[in-house]
Amino acid sequence: MADWERVSGVVYDSGEYQSDSHAHEIFLITWDGRQLHTHGFAGITSFDVGHRHHYAGMTSPAPSRVQHTHHYSTVTTLNDGHTHFISGVTGPAIPVPSGGHIHLFEGVSTINGRTPHRHSYSGRTSGEQSA
Repeated sequence: MADWERVSGVVYDSGEYQSDSHAHEIFLITWDGRQLHTHGFAGITSFDVGHRHHYAGMTSPAPSRVQHTHHYSTVTTLNDGHTHFISGVTGPAIPVPSGGHIHLFEGVSTINGRTPHRHSYSGRTSGEQSA
């Protein structure tokens, strides 16, 4: 099987144009014949330097029905005149009684703000969603 036959997905024009090039977003649907899925994640950071931030996003795609993790990244809400970047890798899949699975995640944000600081965060993803 050729490499191009192993992957299927959807390509969207990102609308980001530079002088000689432009960018696309690629949303994979299958990889090597396996269906892919994503998870939503959201939460509130720790309270530091008098404030906290909210965050939300979608994980990267991963294959279904095998043990796996997901990468995630997002930017927090603007609070106290700044944002923070969060990113990481979820823990392994945790089955849930109603079927499907979730993942746990935790980490610390980038350092930003008039008084340089970071926030910790943790949570669990939503159930899986088809990619």
